[in-house]
Amino acid sequence: MVLWTRLALDPLADTGLGGMPGRRYEVQWQVAKDERFRRVVRAGSATADPRGAHSVHVEVGGLRAGTEYFYRFRVQGHLSPVGRTTTTPARGLSQGLTMCFASCAHFGEGFFTAYRRLAQDQPDLVLHLGDYQYEYAAKAADVRTVVGPETRTLAGYRQRHAQYKTDPDLQLAHATAPWLVVWDDHETENNWADDVPEAPDPAFLDRRAAAFQAYYENMPLRRSARPQGIDMRLYRRFNWGDLATFHMLDTRQYRDDQACGDGTKIDCADRLDPSRTILGDQQEAWLLDGFRRSRARWDVLGQQVFFAQRDLTAGPQQGFSMDGWDGYRANRDRIAAALGQVRNGVVLTGDVHRHWAGEIKENADRPDSRGVGVELVATSVTSSGDGNEGTNSTQLAENPHLKFYKNRRGYVRTTFTAGELRSDFRILPYVRTPDAPVSTAASFVTPDRDPSLHPA
Repeated sequence: MVLWTRLALDPLADTGLGGMPGRRYEVQWQVAKDERFRRVVRAGSATADPRGAHSVHVEVGGLRAGTEYFYRFRVQGHLSPVGRTTTTPARGLSQGLTMCFASCAHFGEGFFTAYRRLAQDQPDLVLHLGDYQYEYAAKAADVRTVVGPETRTLAGYRQRHAQYKTDPDLQLAHATAPWLVVWDDHETENNWADDVPEAPDPAFLDRRAAAFQAYYENMPLRRSARPQGIDMRLYRRFNWGDLATFHMLDTRQYRDDQACGDGTKIDCADRLDPSRTILGDQQEAWLLDGFRRSRARWDVLGQQVFFAQRDLTAGPQQGFSMDGWDGYRANRDRIAAALGQVRNGVVLTGDVHRHWAGEIKENADRPDSRGVGVELVATSVTSSGDGNEGTNSTQLAENPHLKFYKNRRGYVRTTFTAGELRSDFRILPYVRTPDAPVSTAASFVTPDRDPSLHPA
């Protein structure tokens, strides 16, 4: 378990250092079995160092498996709000899991009500699949003002993360349950690929290093994830007893540049090149080895971009996004084949600012071929604004393996048991004003050993 906090007297200070003096502070922490801290079971102190923008990452061991706990911090007489967390069940147990996942939260394009509604669902676990924050400067159409210019420096990224962390809805979601996080592109810049920026930029690697450092400082990550210059290992594995194994992927840091100049392309031969990779050789080998060793009931990929084939062009021609797995066909085929060998394969996705649900096929060009898993795609928290009631009937018709689409903001709530996976696609009617209600647009059940989506 990792407990996170950061000290900041003036969170939006231009220096990115939160208005803090340039010295270390000892931060006391406590973990208790009750919200009033009458039964404290672990306690200690950690150093908040100015070199890490006074962030604190506490790795707590020795707790009981499958148990709810509460935590708080204290420094120089100041007491933090109380957070709730839970430990994973012991191996050998298949204790049920309620998990919500979300992505794509642009501060300027809406209010983070979806995070509050997510917290009200009281999940055991939250997954964030990327675009936790956006690099862009403020736009005239924004409903909230983003501080600072487009983020390019360590100070800028720190300031932007700090602004996000001041949001009360996001604070509530973090305080409700443990989070597993991975980035997408906007934590650094749009559609970057390994050492290749979206547009030529000789300072890109410096920008990447700054973005990685600020991301680590502001997320509940273990010390082993601390970046080393332009490198930061974010992919990792997480077990929920014997019920589920989460394979958290990084589809940005090791990928080849997008084929055919990025965007949506028809007849792009380069996307079929078997040497092209979205994961990199080392991460792919790690993932395939994890599949081979897995004894979990559900193997879950927490990742960023659309995995299943998605033809974006009406008619006989096929057009595909070069940024998603369609732009890395051979790599996708290898992972899909391995996914078909586990008991139940599930892919969780963000990025596209829409809800989708689909069935992953053994042969991407044959919708009637054997299913190897299901893909659940979460819409954005705010990005792209309120959305609309469009049905996208053309894309659904072109892709019969895709079963559901919704262009509203929200998140996905999942419930894992030994017998089935239930997915509830939660939506808000608006985000450009605060406090929207939440409802469920659609629900699906995936039974054990049945890689398909059944309306619930």
